[in-house]
Amino acid sequence: MIGLLKVLYCTPFLIYSCYSDVKTRRVPNKLWVMMLGIGSIFVAYELLTLPPSRLISHILRLGVSVGFIFILVYILFQFGAFGGADAKALIVLAVLIPSYPAIYSLPINPSPINIFPLSVFGNAVLLAIVVPIVLFAYNITHLSWREIRENPLFLFVGYKCRISELKDRHVKLMQEHLRMGREVLVRFRRGGVEADDKVIAGLNELEDLGLIGNRVWVTPGLPFMIPITAGFYVAVVYGDLIFLITRYVMGL
Repeated sequence: MIGLLKVLYCTPFLIYSCYSDVKTRRVPNKLWVMMLGIGSIFVAYELLTLPPSRLISHILRLGVSVGFIFILVYILFQFGAFGGADAKALIVLAVLIPSYPAIYSLPINPSPINIFPLSVFGNAVLLAIVVPIVLFAYNITHLSWREIRENPLFLFVGYKCRISELKDRHVKLMQEHLRMGREVLVRFRRGGVEADDKVIAGLNELEDLGLIGNRVWVTPGLPFMIPITAGFYVAVVYGDLIFLITRYVMGL
């Protein structure tokens, strides 16, 4: 029962974090402080009610969960592969739900490692792979053959957006546009170009002069809180997708 209560408790926090991440690309720190602060009631309850025979193993599992996830997200954060909100979400989950929550006969396919937030992270990474597939399908059906041939690799990581709509989108330009007299040098920019007012004004000027078209390549930078939240529920119901794929590949 406590496993179900913890999942229900985490739900509004995760859903709101997705909403905030999509709207502002930020999740307030106080959300995680509140989630951890109130959720510590569950941690205290388990420590006080578990029989001595299970208490030591539970404490060890909690320590392994928090320690492993903290090291993992710290390394990813240092390499710029992880956002602060993503890291805090997984650390809070590591404290509140260190192992798979027992809800009836769920999860269906748990990992033998039994570090629940690790399964959440692995599921999130796999689910995030869907994004390039969706972008590719969108581009194939919305771009001309000439546009597809010009930048075939862009089809998986971005799409073409009207310059007039850039201000209302949370995107980065995939290319920078440098004016050289009556010519414009367009080149790929690693890490993208922030679509701030100055950049948009420059693109509008180039468009007005007829030096570029009315659309540019952008990358949406999907907030990772969405895959994390989806990965959370997949882990609760199904378990570990990476473990499933590994078993399938090895023929187990």
